[in-house]
Amino acid sequence: MRKSLFAFAVMLSLAACNSNKPAQPVETPEPATEAAADTLSEETKQANMNEVQAFLKECGTFFIATADGDQPRVRPFGVSEIIDGRLYIMTGKVKDVFKQMAQNGKFEICALKSSGSEWMRLSGTLVNDETLTVKEEFLNRNESLKSMYKADDDNMAVLYITNATARFCSFTSPERKVNF
Repeated sequence: MRKSLFAFAVMLSLAACNSNKPAQPVETPEPATEAAADTLSEETKQANMNEVQAFLKECGTFFIATADGDQPRVRPFGVSEIIDGRLYIMTGKVKDVFKQMAQNGKFEICALKSSGSEWMRLSGTLVNDETLTVKEEFLNRNESLKSMYKADDDNMAVLYITNATARFCSFTSPERKVNF
């Protein structure tokens, strides 16, 4: 029952975040306060990434959407880490989600706080990283994954996020956007 309520809350959250947007896509310039990631200082990018990571950690479970041809696919994830200045997620290479990410690196994550009134949508591009030390560090920070993955097992995939835009939404405040 709780999972059904959570899924329903995610759908409501997405609808609320989009409820004031026109049905047809409209290209609008970014407000000056929402600088693109390439114009931000490294300190600002890192602060934005840390804020996103803290939000994901607080939520615990977050949902990632990928594309399977013309069909969207959504599934729960539960781990993310900042390693060497990059925000990573992790999955197995044998899974359909990895195959979809390899075909099209564009994604969107939706994370909902337990209150049900605050959520974040994170979009960007995922890049596979085969660096053994990054995989080892990811596993060291997530001991429970060591029973399923090994850094050198040719199945573990760690992917970092580039061209990221995070939209922080709530029922009580205007949407706020950060990039990294």
